[in-house]
Amino acid sequence: MRVLVATSGALDPGPTVALTGRLLVGGGTVTVMTAVQIAPGFRDELEDDDPNTQGADRELRRYVEERAARATERLVCAFEAAGYPTELRVVTDVEPTEAIRTVADDVEADVVVVGATRPLFDQGAWESVSARLVTTCTRPILVIPAGALGRSAD
Repeated sequence: MRVLVATSGALDPGPTVALTGRLLVGGGTVTVMTAVQIAPGFRDELEDDDPNTQGADRELRRYVEERAARATERLVCAFEAAGYPTELRVVTDVEPTEAIRTVADDVEADVVVVGATRPLFDQGAWESVSARLVTTCTRPILVIPAGALGRSAD
């Protein structure tokens, strides 16, 4: 079983690992991913501050690494502590739903685990990444509702 867990950092690691572990009873792998959005003009601002392109690139990499670590570190550590082989994927400059679908295809995920921060049947929820994923992804999606397993979910 290959499981992709897509997070923006709000999934509670303990319950997420416990639930995903039920899918991995016969073995498998976990890929944790996040999509880091880079604000328009941020690159230009870095280049204005440091005309040396390598310096701006270094700052941008550091920004992406910090954001990705903040979003995924607790989840990756929890999966590894539970004994599940875990890979981390970070995608930048891609709309999150598209990024999740692409990584799911790349890792040949059997299921994609995401969270929902809004009630799933609320009109506004259909604008969320989770709802868009449910309607556009060709792979099975497990949506963890906010508060269902502890704190909020993504």
